Amino acid sequence: MNLKQNIIIFLLAGMFAATGLCGNAMAKKSARIGYVQWASATAATHVIKAVLQKKLDYEVTLTSVSATAIWQDTASGDLDGFVCAWLPSLHAHYYEKFQNDVVNLGPNLEGTKIGLVVPAYVTIDSIAALDAHADKFNGQITGIDHGARIMSTTEEALAAYDIEGLELEEGSGAMMTMVLQDKIKNKEWVVVTGWTPHWKFHRFDLKYLEDPKKIYGGTEYLKTIVRKNLESQKPDLFAFLDNFQWETDDLHAVMDYIRQSGNPYKSAVQWMRENPQKIEAWLPE
Repeated sequence: MNLKQNIIIFLLAGMFAATGLCGNAMAKKSARIGYVQWASATAATHVIKAVLQKKLDYEVTLTSVSATAIWQDTASGDLDGFVCAWLPSLHAHYYEKFQNDVVNLGPNLEGTKIGLVVPAYVTIDSIAALDAHADKFNGQITGIDHGARIMSTTEEALAAYDIEGLELEEGSGAMMTMVLQDKIKNKEWVVVTGWTPHWKFHRFDLKYLEDPKKIYGGTEYLKTIVRKNLESQKPDLFAFLDNFQWETDDLHAVMDYIRQSGNPYKSAVQWMRENPQKIEAWLPE
């Protein structure tokens, strides 16, 4: 075999190798996952991305959109799905509108709720007891942004329980957690508007005040919603999303990691490496 033939063979081998590499790149699996701009949704969705990329060889595109758009885009097939459908209340009107155009895979997290929250060392357990101890709380309930659902619900609770000794103070989520941290540091009594999931439950020992009149409603769920035809077109992705279930402590941990690092994906990978058994249970057989 002469030099010219060797060169031709070498070039052809290179072409075939390049074609094979390109084909593999083009064949790489892809997923489009949406999320709304909630801290809990950001944390959960980045865990989804980390597992899909590191365990199932997916290239994942995350899209942050409004609640309306996430339902519309999943119903239209522009998104493969999302894991932050708050039901049965917060997203009820979206589910009613789009339920025939999506697939509901059920709860991935149980126990979401809203209410009034105090440190565990506070010796009262019910909203009904607040007024009798108003002085210990300095006559204040620390709230968040004006217009938030939990603020209007808290006003309803104050009226329903005839609480006259405490006023609901507006602020922000950041201010609420700052006040909570300062009060806990000094072992002072404090009551704040709270919701689960939130990283503060991972950081501090807290409890909800009982709400016998159910002003704040009952237990809610975060559910996984996917587009139609996902099971037939991407069965491993469908199976993984169907298997995805965890506890509030898991989500709170990821949220707290994000709060400390500022990097959602890095935090998701950290949690994933710390919880291999949970991850294994989510993977398709």
